[in-house]
Amino acid sequence: PWTSCLGLFEGAAAVLSARDGVLILYGPFKRDGAHTAPSNADFDMSLRARNPEWGVRDLADVCAVANAHGFSCTRSYNMPANNLSVIFHKN
Repeated sequence: PWTSCLGLFEGAAAVLSARDGVLILYGPFKRDGAHTAPSNADFDMSLRARNPEWGVRDLADVCAVANAHGFSCTRSYNMPANNLSVIFHKN
């Protein structure tokens, strides 16, 4: 659920320091509202069929939550199976 994303950054902000705080997320993300691959769209539909609160999130939305909790999205890396590794640093 989206609330898990909110809770993740809220918790990370509370325990990570600005000096060395790094958070890394791995998985499929949408970019500019669009899936990056048909397999990610299928996965998203599968998740939402099981629970409407689940789903593949747009990276811009996740970065906005990160920013609101004092993190910068500093880098993303393309990974196998149309996934991303996304690096966030605590400001």
